[in-house]
Amino acid sequence: MRVRQWQDLVADVVDRDVDPAGWRAVAGPRRRGIGEDLYLAHPGVGLYQLKTYPKNPFEVRGLGGRLARSVDDDIGRLLPDDGAGRFAVQRAVTDADEAERTARRVEETVRTHAEAPSRPTDLFEDLMAAIGSPAYGPLEYGPRRRPDRLDAFAETFEDAEALLDAEFEDLVADDGVNRGFG
Repeated sequence: MRVRQWQDLVADVVDRDVDPAGWRAVAGPRRRGIGEDLYLAHPGVGLYQLKTYPKNPFEVRGLGGRLARSVDDDIGRLLPDDGAGRFAVQRAVTDADEAERTARRVEETVRTHAEAPSRPTDLFEDLMAAIGSPAYGPLEYGPRRRPDRLDAFAETFEDAEALLDAEFEDLVADDGVNRGFG
């Protein structure tokens, strides 16, 4: 595994030409120390792990790597299904015209769902299409309590976890931060 900046991994996700609804994620607090762990997977892309922390109110720092090039049954069983919460990745809006077009699509989507009966998952998926999200799907997230799936991933990819944890601890130490902001 090659350790990279977390933003580079998110850029990889954004640039992938795969079904955006095929992504799955598990996230929560790290076992020890500050920050959070995130595992992000897609059957056609593989599995990523990211470790991040808020250095200050304006900057998130972190590292990660690609752990697998495909999602097999062992990885797939650790990922949440459609009954979980939701997450989405959004591309940055590049100019005022694009922002206006996106706002019109979102407004029309909300209006359509307000006028017709629909399920919350339908509204979510239609909104993701309206904003052009390149990645979204089920998420298991524990803001205070670490989901069991995180520990299962850490055990499955024990060597990668140890490497990434060590590099992450170096990043935190180099930043001179002994706890995250927040």
